Amino acid sequence: MSDSYRAIYDAVRSRISGGDIGAVIQQVAQERLDISFAVSIIQQEFVCAAQEMQRPSVIFKPSLIQDGNAWLAIYGDLPTGVVGTGETPAAAMYDFDASWLKKAVAPPGYGFATPNTGYERE
Repeated sequence: MSDSYRAIYDAVRSRISGGDIGAVIQQVAQERLDISFAVSIIQQEFVCAAQEMQRPSVIFKPSLIQDGNAWLAIYGDLPTGVVGTGETPAAAMYDFDASWLKKAVAPPGYGFATPNTGYERE
């Protein structure tokens, strides 16, 4: 055996001297394949995707219409429904979300406020 091979062999043999190869493999995998950061990133991305799926424009699927250079997201009739406008379809959908949340007022006595969602109109 070469000297470098012998050193590696001795190191591996000393780690599995107890005979529990599964524990050694698990320990090496935890040391070398630390995925805790990746798990937290995946959890964060899942939360972001879940929040996007709760937007009023995703749930109610308003009609998206181009009017000249502007885009309109319309749910219901134009005078009585909810309308969002913007220079792009995405901007119209975000404006629709803000309009929807402004019209969504809790009945008296329910005792909860509309949460700050970041969709406020400017």
